[in-house]
Amino acid sequence: MVRQKIKQILSALDYNSTEISVVITDNSQIQQLNKIYRNVDKPTNVLAFPMQEGQFGDITPGLLGDLVISCEIAQKEADNANITLMERISQLLIHGILHLIGFDHETSDIDARNMEDKSLAILRQIETNKNLNAF
Repeated sequence: MVRQKIKQILSALDYNSTEISVVITDNSQIQQLNKIYRNVDKPTNVLAFPMQEGQFGDITPGLLGDLVISCEIAQKEADNANITLMERISQLLIHGILHLIGFDHETSDIDARNMEDKSLAILRQIETNKNLNAF
């Protein structure tokens, strides 16, 4: 099911000839990664590691990067929002993939709005629950 969602998201973004890796893990492992790579010593719901940035970003043009999702946090957030775990995973996949292709909600209010609009448009394409909101 996750693989199908990823393909749908990449297709909606017209990134059909690209690949990503996804790790679905627990809070302990994502907290370790968050501490190492972001210097934040707490678990988070999703981490994105783009491969198209930096000095060697052009070495593997078909590889967008890696996503790590905490299933524990995703389940808690799904329960709190009264949605299914898979709907929450879809939201997190969209959010993470948008980060991999260069979207960033932390740079400005305009960028945050653009990312939210794009997230919502993709959600409407891949999910049947039309009440589902963007991340």
